[in-house]
Amino acid sequence: MAVRRDPTTEPTPDWTADDDDAVWAKRARTDRAAFGVLYDRYVDRVYAYCRRRLQTQEAAEDATSQTFLKAPAAIPRYRPEAGSFRAWLFTIANRVVIDGFRRGKPTTALDDAVELRDPEPGPEREAIERETSRELYALVDRLPDEQANLIQLRLAGLTDREIAEVLGRSYGAIRIAQHRAIKRLQELAKDGSATKRTRP
Repeated sequence: MAVRRDPTTEPTPDWTADDDDAVWAKRARTDRAAFGVLYDRYVDRVYAYCRRRLQTQEAAEDATSQTFLKAPAAIPRYRPEAGSFRAWLFTIANRVVIDGFRRGKPTTALDDAVELRDPEPGPEREAIERETSRELYALVDRLPDEQANLIQLRLAGLTDREIAEVLGRSYGAIRIAQHRAIKRLQELAKDGSATKRTRP
């Protein structure tokens, strides 16, 4: 399965796709070709997420391929009433990435410039947008893994509620964790520590 490879750009999220996703997901239960529409819609975003989480381009490509091999097989179990297709798909991607970590693949240095898009603007938005993309990723790379994953899911275009679904946590817990992650990013930016990588 081919993976599109341009880690220097982030696809613009299509926030109108949610209802349409559910329609295509339903069709894909009996028509494997219908999954191609969803693949085309999300392959770049899933790859960008995996690339930021894993050490190498090869690992990101493998994780993306695994995600899109697992998703069609699992799609009969997807239920739109339980959450968005995007959250369901990124739950699979997150599990694949975690399996990659278990095999000893460390997190990547985040040197790919990608524009942050915030689907649910919050009080942290102003602080994040002050940083250039490269500075932001250097800062995110300094966060503990759990906080880094939270921010990287946001960078992939997921909302707080979708991130909660992916990580199996409550919406409130995600909001609190995100606030702490943003606060830590601000502290790192203030200290000028962005280039001092310590996280394994």
